[in-house]
Amino acid sequence: MKFISSIVGFVLFVLFFGFALKNTQEVDLRFFLNYELRGPLVLMLLGFFVAGASFGVLALTPTVFRHRREAHQQKSTIQTLQTVAQQGSAQPQPDSVNTQQ
Repeated sequence: MKFISSIVGFVLFVLFFGFALKNTQEVDLRFFLNYELRGPLVLMLLGFFVAGASFGVLALTPTVFRHRREAHQQKSTIQTLQTVAQQGSAQPQPDSVNTQQ
């Protein structure tokens, strides 16, 4: 399986490297207030990809922390229930025994 993963990684690297070599022309990126950025197309694409991935990770951060907090609460609840179950595993004694019939 590691061999197949290495082959797939190598093929993807060759494809992306070829893409980068084919897209080296200069492009202008125009922002507001007449701000302009000039650079190779492949670097612009890479920069925006990294920025988008970073924003995606930042957007998921609160959800990840909430899930971790809930998992911790559930683990502590399970531990509490297990200790209560272990303490209460002995048979309860009856309140009273009626020997007269």
